[in-house]
Amino acid sequence: MGLLSGKTALITGASKGIGRAIAIRYAQEGANVAFTYLSSVEKGQALENELAAFGIKAKGFKSDASNFAAADELVNAVVAEFGALDILINNAGITRDNLLMRMTEDAWDEVINVNLKSCFNTVKAATRTMMKAKAGSIINITSVVGIKGNAGQANYAASKSGIVGFTKSVALELGSRNIRCNAVAPGFIETEMTAVLDEKTVQGWRDAIPMRRGGQPEEVANACVFLGSDMSSYISGQVLQVDGAMLT
Repeated sequence: MGLLSGKTALITGASKGIGRAIAIRYAQEGANVAFTYLSSVEKGQALENELAAFGIKAKGFKSDASNFAAADELVNAVVAEFGALDILINNAGITRDNLLMRMTEDAWDEVINVNLKSCFNTVKAATRTMMKAKAGSIINITSVVGIKGNAGQANYAASKSGIVGFTKSVALELGSRNIRCNAVAPGFIETEMTAVLDEKTVQGWRDAIPMRRGGQPEEVANACVFLGSDMSSYISGQVLQVDGAMLT
């Protein structure tokens, strides 16, 4: 028996990086996994097959979480397909980095919509099912940048900081219905996004982290397993930093 056996999870933005690692760890722990991807049908199908190999039910949905109506349709489709929704993980996110004086309105709006508004969209849609079941765990992926800020990422920092406030508010509103809401704040995690950086830049990041290394997507996924499982049954409204003491 895994830590998540019998539970159904919906993970947004799971075709690569942290989202993909979360989906795999959830399947390994026995959860049935619904996930979203935005562009590559092939990658979505490949992940669906990989997850199903763990003996659980898995299904990918091509969906844009930043679209309010699409998010509502997504949640309805997941509940119809799986019969339940126990865990929601808002992982979908993008960056459009630039200095504030050079940042366009479109770059601001796109990041806010994909990173922050998507959380509102999916949580609002999911709460109907969770409130009826009087149970649920919502996990929003934020970032240490949302706590400390970062030059050249005003839009990203604002979106991730907004997720923290949103998470705490949801925890307060839904706690009486036995629905928990927490956030996970990764630090420097080595994914496809960081792979394009030159080695000197990456090493600079590693040297600035007390643990002297970047994190792995699986380490963020492990935190999400804990927060999605009954092991965290009395934890809500919290921000769990997975950053190697980077922001201590």
